[in-house]
Amino acid sequence: MQKRKLGNGGLEVSALGLGCMGLSFGYGPATDKEDAIKLIRAAYEQGVTFFDTAEAYGAANEKLLGEALAPFRKEVVIATKFGFKEGDSSKGQDSRPERIRAVAEKSLQYLKTDVIDLFYQHRVDPNVPIEDVAGTIQDLIKEGKVKHFGLSEAGVETIRRAHAVQPVTALQSEYSLWWREPELEIIPTLEELGIGFVPFSPLGKGFLTGKIDENTTFDSTDFRNIVPRFSPDARKANQIMVDLLNTIAAQKNATPAQIALAWLLAQKPWIAPIPGTTKLHRLTENIGAVNVVLTTSDLQKIETAASHIQIEGARYPEHLQKRVGK
Repeated sequence: MQKRKLGNGGLEVSALGLGCMGLSFGYGPATDKEDAIKLIRAAYEQGVTFFDTAEAYGAANEKLLGEALAPFRKEVVIATKFGFKEGDSSKGQDSRPERIRAVAEKSLQYLKTDVIDLFYQHRVDPNVPIEDVAGTIQDLIKEGKVKHFGLSEAGVETIRRAHAVQPVTALQSEYSLWWREPELEIIPTLEELGIGFVPFSPLGKGFLTGKIDENTTFDSTDFRNIVPRFSPDARKANQIMVDLLNTIAAQKNATPAQIALAWLLAQKPWIAPIPGTTKLHRLTENIGAVNVVLTTSDLQKIETAASHIQIEGARYPEHLQKRVGK
């Protein structure tokens, strides 16, 4: 697996990481613990060294990573996040310094580690100055409990203000062929400041795999049920993007998911997407994307075709949209 550097602080990660949220949160029933451990370890065996979790995904998620990664802890980078009241994303943000410290102590315990490699603010807290957040992380870094500071779904002004206090190593935000807003302001800012980019939902919450259509039904606990972009009408309209990926995939002897990931990897050398999955064969498929080379001509064809595609539906319901880009 190729390696990439995030930020100017020397954090090296595998070109593709593993987003672990879906193993126990957000996409229906939790994966069986032994199966989840097997998947995480299979990812490591196939070259993945970058694993992503969060307090908000539940203690079980961090504990799962702690157990699964314990045999090779020193060879991997673990990212986790703070920023919600009582660790519950439905209760709103809480990034008070004392809360950040409390989350750090719990995460260290659950992850069975003495240091958090990358500690993200999960969502910007409008009630706590970002300078106070950055200062708290700076103190945790000095104390040896955290190595690197990250932000998630933050806007340009917040990124600049945070970075002025404590260098930000990485921004984690949604970015894919069907959500390209970061190209307008975020990516140029990251490039200017020397901050890495970790796209989550690089496969459009599963849609860009080509395995979801207007007739797909989701588990009642799957949050895609409340996402406007996943209404049956939107899925039907957005199938045109999957058709494009299928066309390119056929030419490259690849899958739509691999093309979507290869496209992201081709955008900047400091981008490291974190696709998630619960299935071993999907894991192997995703990792195979690092070997798919898209030429300048390929990228131009994708760009030309994509420019004529209008994606239907908002990426978040309104109450969640209010939390991003602050």
